[in-house]
Amino acid sequence: MDPAIQKVEALDAGHFVRVEWEDGSESRYPCVWLRDNCQCPQCFLRSARARRLLVEDLDVNVVVKEVALADRKKISITWPDEHASEYEAEWLKKRCFSEEARAEMQEDLFLPELQYWDSDLQLPKIPFEEIMYNDESAYKWLRTLKKVGIVLLTGAATRQGELVKLGHRIGFLRLTFYGPTWQVQDKADANNVAYTTGKLCFHTDYPVLQHPPGVQFLHCIKQAPAGGESEVVDGFHVSNKLKKQNPQAYQILSSTTVDYTDVGVDYCDFAVQCKQRIIDVDSRGQAVRINYNNATRDTVFDIPAEKVRPFYAALKEFDNLLNSAENKFTYKLKPGDIVTFDNWRVLHGRQSYPSGSEVTRHLEGAYADWDVVMSRLRLLRKRVLNRD
Repeated sequence: MDPAIQKVEALDAGHFVRVEWEDGSESRYPCVWLRDNCQCPQCFLRSARARRLLVEDLDVNVVVKEVALADRKKISITWPDEHASEYEAEWLKKRCFSEEARAEMQEDLFLPELQYWDSDLQLPKIPFEEIMYNDESAYKWLRTLKKVGIVLLTGAATRQGELVKLGHRIGFLRLTFYGPTWQVQDKADANNVAYTTGKLCFHTDYPVLQHPPGVQFLHCIKQAPAGGESEVVDGFHVSNKLKKQNPQAYQILSSTTVDYTDVGVDYCDFAVQCKQRIIDVDSRGQAVRINYNNATRDTVFDIPAEKVRPFYAALKEFDNLLNSAENKFTYKLKPGDIVTFDNWRVLHGRQSYPSGSEVTRHLEGAYADWDVVMSRLRLLRKRVLNRD
């Protein structure tokens, strides 16, 4: 039911506006925020949904001159300079400053719910053609990708170019120094350890970039008859385990900056350097991104010598948890499969496979940024759920 307003009044010498709702609840809005978010054409460019009012023109001590209930669906405010503003009830209700309302809005905007998993993962699967042409299936794909961190798309054509189509479905792919897409296969004089037949330990891709790609796509075009199994592990779940098991190790990995390096030639020549914490955390100390790639971890290590061994001990404990049989999930991609996963959360690896005189295993890879994926997810959610 649309919210309706029972009463409105100014409080605290005009610095706050109190709204009493028909359901009995109430909201308090700071006047500086109301003035900053005036929705009139002079203050807000509706065609761009962007603020026109400049901070330099904003009085942080502004108070209301008059506030009135235009009808139960709208309030009107007159400011000391006679500027007039109107605010719709539904717009105000969604932006209530109560803790409960703010949490609800953040949930709606960012869909933060996570489902942790271990070796018992039931790998979500959706047909590739369905997500390409059906919005409900595409919404289910991206919603599951955000929540679980991994989804397998099945039945794609076994040729290069399918990931470009997938990129167009969400918006666009992320260009990196290895190109818009890249071919994972055994190569002579490989410029990346993935382009060999050897075992790949658990890692996230590209922590050498300041902003590593958020989502990775790997499309199986050809699979080795023996070996080449894929392995994944939930980095957030393992980080939580480490935090409980050894808080000091967690503190070290979430505070120590590690040097990463990548130098070579591919899409163009490159010489990349970056510092990252193995476990990036938010203000609550909760893991929000894993930055771990043993292959590109630099020999340069910019910490005092006495802190080196404790760091390695912490890293070893984290790595042991990643490789624990109870935490990792193993599967084998079939030609036509596209595994899509959260590169900030899910670490992936590969078992070795025999080399031959010709290419026996071929995956095409690509990246997308979470900004692009979340944008498409919000648009699909609005369309599928018929939400305003």
